[in-house]
Amino acid sequence: MTAKGNGLTYAQAGVDIDAGAALVERIKPLAAATRRPGADTELGGFGALLDLKAAGYEDPLVVSTTDGVGTKLKIAIETGLHDGVGVDLVAMCVNDLLAQGAEPLAFLDYFATGKLDVEAATRVVAGIAAGCSEAGAALIGGETAEMPGFYEGAGYDLAGFCVGAVERGRVLPRRDEQRAGDLLIGLASSGPHSNGYSLIRRIVEQSGLGWEAPAPFAADQTLAEALMTPTRIYIRSVLPLLRQGLASGAAHITGGGLIENPPRAIRKDLAPRFDWESWETPPVFQWLERVGGVERSEMRRTFNCGIGFLLVVPHKNGEAVMAGLLEAGENAFVCGELTAAG
Repeated sequence: MTAKGNGLTYAQAGVDIDAGAALVERIKPLAAATRRPGADTELGGFGALLDLKAAGYEDPLVVSTTDGVGTKLKIAIETGLHDGVGVDLVAMCVNDLLAQGAEPLAFLDYFATGKLDVEAATRVVAGIAAGCSEAGAALIGGETAEMPGFYEGAGYDLAGFCVGAVERGRVLPRRDEQRAGDLLIGLASSGPHSNGYSLIRRIVEQSGLGWEAPAPFAADQTLAEALMTPTRIYIRSVLPLLRQGLASGAAHITGGGLIENPPRAIRKDLAPRFDWESWETPPVFQWLERVGGVERSEMRRTFNCGIGFLLVVPHKNGEAVMAGLLEAGENAFVCGELTAAG
């Protein structure tokens, strides 16, 4: 092949390999801080190993999840509030694992953009590392893709992948244990989490408020800051209770809200019956409902409405579960019960 001194380079095509290498160097210490037994691989390899025996499991099943942050990223990109979306990414994956009774062990991320902004990307990954530390998962790898012409301007997208484990006898749901009269125990959310943001952005547009305007539903925050509150991670408070076998089902309240998600954790001949007056709908949802003119039924099938995670608990275990959650710092409450379907 004949060399051409004036030939094009990858950088001229819009991909900066040096920026990618600089990002890797900046995030290495963030990933190293998340190491845990069974998952201590250094960044930079082609793959990462996970040792379930070293993680303390005897007869485990591997559970894996993947998710993103959705159009909440649009607000981050428009406002420069990149710090919390990494926590969102981790939370959406690890809370799904928790609904199966599993412990998150290892996490990988995918960051795609048109032109890599090392500073912004570092802030995103710092949030991912913070979320991993909170969840007890090791950040063992990831991928950064610079795709000029595919993403516009400062736009980027995120995807997360989590691997966890659960002992064979502790997999949820255990539908054969469920009975009519079992309690539904809700754990408060921190806000809309990472769902319904296409509707939220339409409501904000309809309200006429800018992102820097004071939030009508949150003191001392701008509208953007309030809506960018990261998704709550429930691992440390809930997992110990699940390992004691105190709950027969769990649901992460994501897209589909309180209508679509709970039935996924419940026996087909049973149904959740919520006491909708047993908790106060947080101000953010009251504002969205009022300003958007959103029907109550639409609210309940789009948003978590204040319940980010739900446990199905035999009546005899209710007191122990409530005590454990409150001691762990959760705002938890009985919000309904199982009833016969039909």
